Amino acid sequence: MIDARGHRCPVPTLRLRRAVETAASGSYLRLLADDPMAKIDVPHLAQSLGLIVIESLSQAGGLSFLIEKP
Repeated sequence: MIDARGHRCPVPTLRLRRAVETAASGSYLRLLADDPMAKIDVPHLAQSLGLIVIESLSQAGGLSFLIEKP
């Protein structure tokens, strides 16, 4: 799990990118963020890296993304 709550852009996407670099193919990563821009930035980054956004949820405490590294 990548907890980027309390951080603003670009920290959530930077933390996701760093985690993806070390993750094995077939891995699932959960990113938590409360920056509203993450709703736009995370799917854009995922597409550019060839990742799959399995789930994107808005919750009272922020956003939660489930990302697959194929």
